[in-house]
Amino acid sequence: MSKHRIDVFVYGTLKRGERNHDRFCSGALRVSDATIRGRLYDLPFGFPALVVPAENILAIGTTDYLADTEKQRATVSEAKSSDPDTVYGELFTFDDALDRLPTLDGLEGFRPGESNLYRRVLIPVHADSGTQLAWAYAMEKPSGEHLPDGRWPR
Repeated sequence: MSKHRIDVFVYGTLKRGERNHDRFCSGALRVSDATIRGRLYDLPFGFPALVVPAENILAIGTTDYLADTEKQRATVSEAKSSDPDTVYGELFTFDDALDRLPTLDGLEGFRPGESNLYRRVLIPVHADSGTQLAWAYAMEKPSGEHLPDGRWPR
């Protein structure tokens, strides 16, 4: 199988040192600190939720993982949101998108075309290397405590 690169922004249990990191994020080509515009919530289930302003969502993930890797290569523009919140996380680059995306989608309970807790969305991410597009898992209406400092865990 050929290798396809994918970038994923993580902000919760997939970050380094968190409970799902070793199982789901090992083998990354690169990891860097990163931020996005949005709101972070602490859910009562032991994990966070991200809300991304609709104007910053450039695409919703599909089961055509190859096409999703190509969408990520689009021209990057700055986040359009007037949302004052910054969410802090990590940007992972993987070279196995065709295996990695279905695995991450499974963890997050994302099934394109169905009702889901999370959606995989393509958003602008700010990292040391500049602004680029990456996939992240976001909710539309979480019921949890807003974390105005944009960091999880507290």
